[in-house]
Amino acid sequence: MDIKYLHTMVRVKDLEKSMAFYELLGLRETRRHESEAGRFSLIFMAPPGQEECPVELTYNWDGDDALPDDSRHFGHLAYAVEDIYAMCQHLMDNGVTINRPPRDGRMAFVRSPDNVSVELLQMGDALEPAEPWTSMENIGHW
Repeated sequence: MDIKYLHTMVRVKDLEKSMAFYELLGLRETRRHESEAGRFSLIFMAPPGQEECPVELTYNWDGDDALPDDSRHFGHLAYAVEDIYAMCQHLMDNGVTINRPPRDGRMAFVRSPDNVSVELLQMGDALEPAEPWTSMENIGHW
């Protein structure tokens, strides 16, 4: 099964200060997504020539007063997989809990033994919704 590293996500309290810090490290903004409905911004920053290895800065427009005290800075690792259903089945067959099943044929979340959240995204277009995934409930949190 093919797998490709996508990004590491961290939540930020002050977007401008955070971006300035990562710019000091030599990272540059490579893309941005603004969600009016979700009231958040996603800013992807990477070193020049390494745009395929970004850090995703997630900024909640309405604030995130618990940061930095609640350990929510680190969000998740993200990987694109060749077949999300096959990957999730493979993980389940090996004792991994699927915290957020790929009901949409596109996205799932699991956790490592150390409780690190891992996002799995279907490469290319989403697969057609299929059982048992469409009927599976979320387990825990991700």
